[in-house]
Amino acid sequence: MPRGRRARPALAVFCSGQGTNLQAILDAVRGGRLKARVALVVSDRANAKALQRARRAGVPSAYLSPSDYPTRTAYERALIRLCELHGVRLVCLAGFMRILTPVFVRRFAGRILNVHPALLPAFPGASAVRDALAWGAKVVGVTVHFVDEQVDHGPVILQEPVRVTPGESEARLLLRVHAVEHRIYPKAIQLALEGRAKFTERRAGGSSAGRNSARSSGG
Repeated sequence: MPRGRRARPALAVFCSGQGTNLQAILDAVRGGRLKARVALVVSDRANAKALQRARRAGVPSAYLSPSDYPTRTAYERALIRLCELHGVRLVCLAGFMRILTPVFVRRFAGRILNVHPALLPAFPGASAVRDALAWGAKVVGVTVHFVDEQVDHGPVILQEPVRVTPGESEARLLLRVHAVEHRIYPKAIQLALEGRAKFTERRAGGSSAGRNSARSSGG
């Protein structure tokens, strides 16, 4: 690996499924839009397509089964060891369907990002788009935020709305929401790496952070 590429800040991406946000991050790194390197991909599911994407990209990957560990604390300590082994600067949650406890969050305080398919604090949880449609929302969206010790909570880095088309199916709306995720997540990661988005008590600080007109559940 070239010296300059090795010197770039290391990212760990945690995924449970298809890994489309992982792919967006890999593409942004390859295209020079994200000045970082993906040093590690971790999944809690053996059949996650994200692991295949990591292997194709030549990125170290690991499947850690929660059932192999006696407690959540033991599992998260294993995650911490992996990240430390790879010199990870930022942890990026990309559809990682596990709630991280304070054991992990405090170790990487201010260095964990998540992308969520809603304009948080509206519609937290794993079925945000479905919940928004059931409620009759006219606008959904995407939030990238720093992770704190609460679920789908923490200082916002970027948000972008997505207007709901009348009669639109959940599947179609999800495609449009994911497209926004893929575009703004790498931007938010870059802001955090540059220090232009910083973890504060509730809102990300910095002139280019916070709400943006233009919060893990993404693909």
